[in-house]
Amino acid sequence: MTYPTYFEALDHRQILADYPIGEAFTARYRAMSRDELFALQDAQFRKLMARGWQVPFYRRLWGARGIEPGDIRGLADIGKLPVYDKSELMASIADHPPYGDFHGMGEAAIRAPTIFHTTSGTTGKPQTLIFGPKGREVGNLLVGRMYRWMGLEPTDVVHSVYGHGMINGGHYIREAVTHFTNSVFLSAGTGIETRSVNQVRLMADFGVTAIVGFVDYIRKLAETAEAEGLFDKIAIRMIIGHLGTEDRASTEAAWHGAKAYDWYGVGDTGSIAGEGPERDGMYVWEDAQYLELLDIETGAPVAKGETGDMVVTCLYKDDIAPCIRFNTHDITHELDGRGEIVFKRIAGFKGRSDNMVKLRGINVFPHAIGAIIENRPDLTGEYVCHLRRDEAQKDHMTVTLESRGGTDSAALADLLRRGLGVEVEVALVGPGDTAAATEIDTRQKPLRLIDKRGL
Repeated sequence: MTYPTYFEALDHRQILADYPIGEAFTARYRAMSRDELFALQDAQFRKLMARGWQVPFYRRLWGARGIEPGDIRGLADIGKLPVYDKSELMASIADHPPYGDFHGMGEAAIRAPTIFHTTSGTTGKPQTLIFGPKGREVGNLLVGRMYRWMGLEPTDVVHSVYGHGMINGGHYIREAVTHFTNSVFLSAGTGIETRSVNQVRLMADFGVTAIVGFVDYIRKLAETAEAEGLFDKIAIRMIIGHLGTEDRASTEAAWHGAKAYDWYGVGDTGSIAGEGPERDGMYVWEDAQYLELLDIETGAPVAKGETGDMVVTCLYKDDIAPCIRFNTHDITHELDGRGEIVFKRIAGFKGRSDNMVKLRGINVFPHAIGAIIENRPDLTGEYVCHLRRDEAQKDHMTVTLESRGGTDSAALADLLRRGLGVEVEVALVGPGDTAAATEIDTRQKPLRLIDKRGL
């Protein structure tokens, strides 16, 4: 039987021409105007829409709104299309098991090779992720390009704490580094895959200079390195992770002055935005991603500087599982001014709108607690929120925080009240005692909210 191999199904030279790396990347987008960028995006979007109409999921989604192919003439019309989120994808899988009808893979005998993974399940049941060769490699390129712009060099040895197994993260980052940088890559994974003590010993043995992953576990590794007395053998210069609402200073201090860089993406879309070398906001990779910020309640576009849901269209993903107006339910706001290149900048991940808790009329984002408690020597920075409802149907939140000792719980409760805008209860536990609840040793993203209301 004749069928295409992975490498026959993509044109790598065209990919590198369309999505340049290194000096070619910065040269192109320093000189480009916003009008030129929009024209580039519009051409990709038209091609993407033609592919979308071939996929049953989108025909159903758009047809239910009375939308026909001729109604969307270009990127200027994108607001006419409905948004969707994980719930619609999970419903697609339930109605069309086992993969759903959102991918457009086609018959196995003639389709291009596909890559199958899942999300980590941080916000519920793990979600199916399917990629075609082009979508996969451009997604990898966006990460590799970003790492290189941040300053990753061929002489660097990269230690990754992203998870593997069915989870996409570890595999995707390994491919990004090995395909699009010349750095040596160590795929250590989570603490359950490679014990923390063994991870810091690997760092010492192989001269690791950069760590990539979620900073919650990266900070924990620093404590392990201290305990093992290995800092005289480990010289980390870069940390590339997901800082979110937390202060980078504590992460950098934990690793003795290494520079920390922030970036953002989700499983469905790949990398959406990341910092440049100046670390002044996150640049949206607008040659590949079209990002809208929409009001959490109304779905209307928000003004610059106002917070909204990040809704993403992957302009490059026109082979398998196209992604057109996917609501991540992660919130951010756009920054003013122009940075080093033409791409717009966002403030980064500020919380999840679907993880937002309304307490006594106040919107509370559990992730905001991380920024409030940063740089306190009496706290480890680890916490978890428990939400419950009493017999009078009143909601209460208890924030459990790890203390090294000497913490004034009343003063801390007052600090959280002022930072969150609403009163919460505080419970103090010892270092490491939130790990079972947050699952920090086994999950890529630790749990920060446990809802006990049974809704």
